Amino acid sequence: MSARGQAFGIDIGGSGVKGALVDLSTGELAHERIKIATPQPSTPNAVAETVAKLVAQADWDGPVGLTLPSVVVNGIARTAANIDKSWIDTDARNLFSLALGGREVVVLNDADAAGMAEDRYGAARDDDGLVMLLTFGTGIGSALMYRGTLVPNTEFGHIMVDGKEAEHRAASSVKERKKLSYKEWAAQVTKVLVTLENLLWPDVFVAGGGISRDAEHWIPLLGNRTPVVAAHLRNTAGIVGAAMAVESGIAP
Repeated sequence: MSARGQAFGIDIGGSGVKGALVDLSTGELAHERIKIATPQPSTPNAVAETVAKLVAQADWDGPVGLTLPSVVVNGIARTAANIDKSWIDTDARNLFSLALGGREVVVLNDADAAGMAEDRYGAARDDDGLVMLLTFGTGIGSALMYRGTLVPNTEFGHIMVDGKEAEHRAASSVKERKKLSYKEWAAQVTKVLVTLENLLWPDVFVAGGGISRDAEHWIPLLGNRTPVVAAHLRNTAGIVGAAMAVESGIAP
């Protein structure tokens, strides 16, 4: 983190690599977000080159936080969702550090970053208990926060619900593929939320992903007991969470 209370975050996804300088006092972007298309194939070296290009374009010379759509343990990517499978077992922290001239980097899971951002600055900022973020997209990503502390690399999208993985039942891609109404899809989301709340008893669920923009059409249709709120930061959450990881030194 710089003396100005700012840090640089980059969110790497299947279609875009997005980054910006973040004001850590407010969680707001300190300048306009830069986006570069994710290279195809999205191999580690190709993505690292794109990251270096983005950081150079931003004229940033400090440490960098980065998200990956992967389980990340001690800087090593252990899974690969929506990026090339060659990421599995790649030392992502070392790869990005070398690509950025040896500077300090922190790498974490993209849903974890979004959860951190929503917990501090977004939809759950006033909740002091157990917060669970679920991102509904191609699959279901998850993040678990307890009193501001991240429990890293949860994979609740893969929990079994009535004999089927949660994300195969209730990802927003399922709604699109099966042409479900909001009412039909909300019934499936409810089954997932009830399973999770019976196991963990969270204080609040934060619903993220693109479908959170239509929250008024489906959140009121849910039948679980735990409050569900729509994510506030949306497509900046990963960037903000990555910058927060630089500040806190989080390195799952």
